[in-house]
Amino acid sequence: MSLKSFAARIFARRISKRNAKWINNPLQAQEKVFAQLIKKAQHTKFGQDHNFDAIKSYSDFSNNVPIRDYEELKPYVDEVVAGKEDILWPGKPAYFAKTSGTTSGAKYIPITDESIKYQIEASRNAILNYIDETGNADFVTGKMIFLQGSPELHEKNGIKLGRLSGISAHYVPAYLQKNRLPSWKTNCIEDWETKVNEIVKETEQEDMTVIAGIPSWVQMYFEKLNQKSGKKVGELFKNFQLFIYGGVNFEPYRAKFENLMGKKVDSIELFPASEGFFAYQNSQKEKGMLLLLDSGIFYEFVKSDEFFEKGAQRLTLKDVEIGVNYVMIISTNAGLWAYNLGDTVQFISLKPYKIIVSGRIKHFISAFGEHIIGKEVEEAMRKAISASDARINEFTVAPQIAPEGNQLPYHEWLVEFEKEPTDLVTFIKILDKELQDQNSYYFDLIEGKVLQTLKVTPIKQGGFNEYMKSLGKLGGQNKVQRLSNDRKVAGALKAYTID
Repeated sequence: MSLKSFAARIFARRISKRNAKWINNPLQAQEKVFAQLIKKAQHTKFGQDHNFDAIKSYSDFSNNVPIRDYEELKPYVDEVVAGKEDILWPGKPAYFAKTSGTTSGAKYIPITDESIKYQIEASRNAILNYIDETGNADFVTGKMIFLQGSPELHEKNGIKLGRLSGISAHYVPAYLQKNRLPSWKTNCIEDWETKVNEIVKETEQEDMTVIAGIPSWVQMYFEKLNQKSGKKVGELFKNFQLFIYGGVNFEPYRAKFENLMGKKVDSIELFPASEGFFAYQNSQKEKGMLLLLDSGIFYEFVKSDEFFEKGAQRLTLKDVEIGVNYVMIISTNAGLWAYNLGDTVQFISLKPYKIIVSGRIKHFISAFGEHIIGKEVEEAMRKAISASDARINEFTVAPQIAPEGNQLPYHEWLVEFEKEPTDLVTFIKILDKELQDQNSYYFDLIEGKVLQTLKVTPIKQGGFNEYMKSLGKLGGQNKVQRLSNDRKVAGALKAYTID
């Protein structure tokens, strides 16, 4: 064992012991975070507008601070963007993470010195937790790659501006800089295809031990490695031990990845966003991610099936239940208050509090009242793949409300197969049955002959990448929309169907 590996194991044990204190006292950890946030922000404009000086309890907070999404918080954000101080959080933010908005163009998510510190610590602790659990620290001596956006930052009214992954690149600790790839020059390339080709050149002869990124884009990197070298990734990188990912559910991609790698490797799932780092996988033996309760974020939850109802009940951690779909609401040390992140989660454990990401509150199918969510279609796809010889690159699902002729409506699954199943009919039957098993409303619609069973439309190889490229969203932190309640995405993808 190298000195670096030995030191990593000692450090990992120390951090695990420290984390155990809040893991074993979750409600107290959240109460402490809540009190600190309110106290720190009471003299800001937002704090004065919402009576922070009179808030003594959570009920005071929920009565004074309504749930908002970005569009509703935007008037405050606009003042911050204009360079004003003490608006959402004391002083000015250190950064803006620029992301694409849906109705108002670009979104500017404030990141403060306090919040970026916790973002970086969470990334580090996810790896240290893995080391402490498994005892494996050999990978720290090899090369590591984090597929991410450009680290080049711009400036807006004295505040640095960039993508979250690019901002995070400035915080890579010195002891990892020598191990980290790609080069700064390559990382700054904006065009994703050009960037991946350069990354392949820089890494194909290296001893890569850790690879991280959104699965769909790491897949593109693996495919290019395979095409250039003619070797499986695991054969090319014999010491490749750990895959770190976030942003989307890995399970639909797992079979394809294992085929590209030629072997199985350990993986760590993360739940980061521009708004904060919320959870990471803390066990190789169990599913789910540990919700981070002492990282400057106070959590609230609203049942997703009640979210759009007037007066929907807001819950704190002590009131959540296992298996219920919740919209996650956050208040943070970056100045986001009762903020609707847009993600939905389900708790799979309350001791400790562990979650899975189940989808997006705005991304669902309910054209007939079925309210299909991301977790359900991804689980159905996982089951269908595991029961067949299929491998997929990507997929999305949309309703077909008015098919030609006298057909009943149906759900259309647009799937880019890396390997189409030998028996596509059986594959579709499994998909549909699994969806019916998970969603009783969908089952009733099929049984009542309101809907016919789902249909699969194959998309040509590279079709999803071409679609994302047409939107200017190829690579980086961009993800294909898994579910739509209309035909916008499905309609655009028709240009890439197999004739």
